[in-house]
Amino acid sequence: MGLSPPTGGATATAGARTRRVALLPGWVAAVGLVAVTLVGLPSRYRYVPLVVSAVVLGLPHGAIDPLAAARVAGASAARRRHWYLGVGILYLLLGVAYAVVWVVAPVVAAAAFIALTWFHWGQGDLHAMRAFVDRAYLPTRRRRVLFVAARGGFPMLVPLVAWPDQYRTVVGGFVARFGGGPVPSWPFDPAVRAALGAAFACLVGWEVASGWAAARSGSASTDAGRSAWRVDAAETALLSLLFLAVPPVTAVGGYFVCWHSVRHVVRFARLDPASAAALDAGRVVGPLARFAREAAPLSALALAMLAGAAVVVPRPPSTLPAAVALYLVFVSLLTLPHVVVVSWMDAAEGVWRSAADE
Repeated sequence: MGLSPPTGGATATAGARTRRVALLPGWVAAVGLVAVTLVGLPSRYRYVPLVVSAVVLGLPHGAIDPLAAARVAGASAARRRHWYLGVGILYLLLGVAYAVVWVVAPVVAAAAFIALTWFHWGQGDLHAMRAFVDRAYLPTRRRRVLFVAARGGFPMLVPLVAWPDQYRTVVGGFVARFGGGPVPSWPFDPAVRAALGAAFACLVGWEVASGWAAARSGSASTDAGRSAWRVDAAETALLSLLFLAVPPVTAVGGYFVCWHSVRHVVRFARLDPASAAALDAGRVVGPLARFAREAAPLSALALAMLAGAAVVVPRPPSTLPAAVALYLVFVSLLTLPHVVVVSWMDAAEGVWRSAADE
């Protein structure tokens, strides 16, 4: 049953049209952001992608967690309210616990957010590679772990290496909302950044080389395997360019909306047989409209909670960068339970299982 929910709502690997819907927006956005940056992006527009993410795909992509979990479990419509209750309790407990960490130890909370997002965004690309490209491309757990570490590191580590001052400003904005002390300076030391960059380059090279070797030798040498490696290598190059060339707040915002969130929304849509069939036929409007309707109630609740957070934090934001920093802290409170739900979905759908075990 690898990469198929128990309800049978998705095939092992998506069709070509669904693949384009899932992958193409991220590719186009990455190329577009690089092009706009090279031409000259006014600094006042750098926050646009992150601001947009509050209402378009970014925040809403997690608002369907209860329904996504219920569909993966094959729950009937009558029993879905139990999933809403269970996932709601999970969000409440983990979100409150993480909020306490932000208040007590904001620097620790910020570091944890970076590490958690590193894993989660790598996790999202792992599912995309296996569900939308080729489920047999990453046949071993070692390859999958390597892939997650490499993919998640692009948005979380590369900006630190390439844009240290802006990276430090963003993280400092997190901490400042809670009256925390200065962000440690050692990660931004040139020697440390050089070492981190070299280590990550080796990691990425190892991941891509492993895929190349597997795609051209032994039983893994198939047309599908070679095609999957080309997608992996091309996306690796594109992500490298995006996060090296584009300022962090813009690159991360664009990635969050058009790359990570789009892939998760398509994953969710494939859990519904009608939406899956529409995507495979190249029809996008219907599945997207259904997602918007289903995500709207909890998205509205999240925005209301964000507005409340802006009032109760020790240092309410008074500028756009400060407001964006608070928004990202709020996103961190939602990310922790979201990662738990997505990890459970991955386990249920066999994302981490080898093709030979399916």
